[in-house]
Amino acid sequence: MIQPAKPDLVTVNIDGKEIAVPKGTNVIEAARQLGVDVPHYCYHPKLTVAGNCRMCLIEMGMPAVDPATKAPIMDPATGKQKINWIPRPQIGCGTNAMPGLHIKTTSPMVKEAREGVMEFLLINHPLDCPICDQAGECKLQEQATGYGRGYSRFIEEKNVKPKRTRLGPRVTLDDERCILCSRCIRFSREIAKDDVLGFVDRGSYSTLTCFPGKELANNYSLNTVDICPVGALTSTDFRFKMRVWFLKQTPSIDTESSVGANTTVWSREGVIYRITPRQNDGVNDTWMTDSGRLLYKQVQAADRLKGVKVEGQDSSLEIAANTVAQLASAGGVAVVGSGRSSVEEQFLAKKLAAALKASVSLVSRVGEGDGLLLSADRNPNVRGALVTGLVSALPEAKLSALAADIEAGKIKTVVSIGEDLAAAGLAAAQLAKVAIVYLGTNANATSEAAKVLIPTLTVFEKSGTLVNQQFRIQKFAKAVPGPAGTSDDLAVLAKLVAAAGGGNVPGDLAGVWTALAAEVPALGTMTWRNLPADGLLLDATPFATLPFAEGETLHFKPATAAATA
Repeated sequence: MIQPAKPDLVTVNIDGKEIAVPKGTNVIEAARQLGVDVPHYCYHPKLTVAGNCRMCLIEMGMPAVDPATKAPIMDPATGKQKINWIPRPQIGCGTNAMPGLHIKTTSPMVKEAREGVMEFLLINHPLDCPICDQAGECKLQEQATGYGRGYSRFIEEKNVKPKRTRLGPRVTLDDERCILCSRCIRFSREIAKDDVLGFVDRGSYSTLTCFPGKELANNYSLNTVDICPVGALTSTDFRFKMRVWFLKQTPSIDTESSVGANTTVWSREGVIYRITPRQNDGVNDTWMTDSGRLLYKQVQAADRLKGVKVEGQDSSLEIAANTVAQLASAGGVAVVGSGRSSVEEQFLAKKLAAALKASVSLVSRVGEGDGLLLSADRNPNVRGALVTGLVSALPEAKLSALAADIEAGKIKTVVSIGEDLAAAGLAAAQLAKVAIVYLGTNANATSEAAKVLIPTLTVFEKSGTLVNQQFRIQKFAKAVPGPAGTSDDLAVLAKLVAAAGGGNVPGDLAGVWTALAAEVPALGTMTWRNLPADGLLLDATPFATLPFAEGETLHFKPATAAATA
């Protein structure tokens, strides 16, 4: 294994403390490693340095040397090398670590400079914190507490700027709050590659706007809301819905594609209000797609399934499981698994297929990848199905083999785990020829035709793991409870396995992981609880020859040290 090159370290002195950091590290990041907060607005670690907010002013000095001989100039009072301090404050974001660099972040000059910057920022800023969507996570509010003077010397009328401006279908601008940090402009240009934002006019009249004839409509537009340090850019969907300090944060995964972007689900009292990206530099940095933020809408959708049904009549899970066993006793059973199911569910689906003596198919979803965080493979966990052994090959484009078997009379019962068979290529006439068992969350053509219908949970209502396109196993946690009439997928699958004669298998997350560790070598030393927040890379070598969707990035890396109990 090739060891990565060690970074070239340099030692800098910050507030009297020395620290070794990689050469080129800026002062804000170096200070953060010492637990020192250098306030800033325009700086963002994933964007280029603009240096236009001036809030990160620091005092900077370098060891003094004789210009002619380059010999150190010593301070007779201390016996140490003298430090030549620059007479004016410098910006921390634009100052990189270099040998001998000395920094002061709390000197009287620094404090006075930051107070001056804060005073200018607040001159035309509206006093609307009580109704601002950013309240509770506003950097301007936080820094005003530390560096605001507590009074204003400004007696003139404030500038009035546009309010409730539509920048795009998902982003609303309140320009009075904008502090001209330019984060949104740089994100659109550098990350989303959609250069549509800019400033017009000058001085106190500068205003953020879209270029003529354009709008902020790309699939990453809401990231500008995430990185806006004030309440200028707001999510049209979340605007005025809930105060952030009331919301519970739950780590989750974006399930719209195989990228596996890390997310945070914000909920209160069983209701989800928004989804935002969670930093994972190995997967999605600090970004996510707009489309992934809307997935929570399925939780309370009008077509949400609630209540077990057998032959169209209300029933119980026990009766449904026994009915499935009776149907399977006649033979000719097929299980249609899902690339949207968790690793744990796919493991139990494999157990169910074995108990039913059934063939297994997986539904393919392939679209056009965008080269960023939306991959060509729109299933989040096809790799999980490979790792658990549910399938040994990639899914076909349509369920053509299953359709042929149905036409030939070989298949009499189809158990669909979360997949709409009609959308996967089966005709209505073919669905009518078989008894359908459907486990799913929302109504579709398959649920309408199902002989046995068992409502299950969305990804937001349960915990589990997914394996992304890098073969990185990542966990997600339950954010909200499922509605009445739904059942946990693991419990349902375990009951079906038992009814089909497959013995007692665990129907809870901890129990399934015990079985996974015992039966799946790739997961043998792991536990769900001890998986790190950024996941673990599995060994993808056994699957290197599989023809994964074009445009995907497959990193063939050996597994890192596994999480152990």
